[in-house]
Amino acid sequence: MSAVLSARPSCAEIVRNFAPGWFAAVMGTGVLSVSTLTLAGRWPLLEGFAWGLHYLNLLLFAILAFPWLTRWIRHRELALATLQHPVQASFYPTIAIAMMVIAAQFLAFGGQVELALLFWWPGMVLTFVFSFAVLYAMFSGEHVNLEHVTPANFIPAVGLVVIPIAGGPLLGHLQGDTRELALLANVVGLGAGSLMYLGLLALTLQRKYLAKPAVGILAPTVWIHLGPIGVIPVSLLNLAGQLPLVLPSGTLVLAGLLLWGFGVWWVVMATLLTAAAQRRGMLPFALSWWGFTFPLGSFVSASFRLARETGLAGVELVGIACWLLLLALWLLTAWRTARGVGSGAVFRPHP
Repeated sequence: MSAVLSARPSCAEIVRNFAPGWFAAVMGTGVLSVSTLTLAGRWPLLEGFAWGLHYLNLLLFAILAFPWLTRWIRHRELALATLQHPVQASFYPTIAIAMMVIAAQFLAFGGQVELALLFWWPGMVLTFVFSFAVLYAMFSGEHVNLEHVTPANFIPAVGLVVIPIAGGPLLGHLQGDTRELALLANVVGLGAGSLMYLGLLALTLQRKYLAKPAVGILAPTVWIHLGPIGVIPVSLLNLAGQLPLVLPSGTLVLAGLLLWGFGVWWVVMATLLTAAAQRRGMLPFALSWWGFTFPLGSFVSASFRLARETGLAGVELVGIACWLLLLALWLLTAWRTARGVGSGAVFRPHP
């Protein structure tokens, strides 16, 4: 027992090696809370569970923010070195996305606009900062090779398209120049992130065709495809309702359904690829398992929104089935993470 305890990292080591991808846990827990609250309209017994997840996620964000900020203060050179890493750098925007997810939570749970704005503004700014910082490091260096290309590269784009998730509804509570600035941020974020996703989609599919698949701790990143697929339709509908022009809602919903259809196909493909990695013993637990949750939760939320817009029962049924899968994956990942925290294993850097 003493040998196990002595092997556990100290607080200083935890801060030194703190991975930027930790905030994927906040993203996943947040989207599960919001989608569960939506489903509580059908099954009221879920409402208490949804509120519990909401408060748990606020606590989780507060806990994780301390080592993240401390690492930037005490070990800035390591934080900057991570920003240059061809894989790990893509996870830096997760803190900004987590803040915007929490903003969406505050809107969903009680319509707390002031608290939502408190998280949305800095989250939006950080999203843009990291989108430039991460991709500039990729574009200007020679350290990125084809084997470094994974769906994790979508994360900066995901952050940009997440901006209107809470940002769109918040526009209705803003006025004057403040509203114009927020509207501009929503438009630029959705436009830049959507087109960036299309380009990166082609790049990741090229790797899947021409190079060996990402396995090991990167295997769960295959689910990240569902992030922009799920977020873009909801963000598009949220933003369209705040623009000073009349848009054909049916056309927007049809565009959302096209993305949703691709998402249904990708859920099956991601399941097959993950099962294959598991059978081959190439799916070890790591923080990357949280990559199962937010993308799938985004797709669930898109399913519920499009079902409400179209009245298509099949879309809602797919959403419910995916919510059940999301719940199972969240429970499994949360349990394995808690075990890793207890043993200290999740705080040790991967080779």
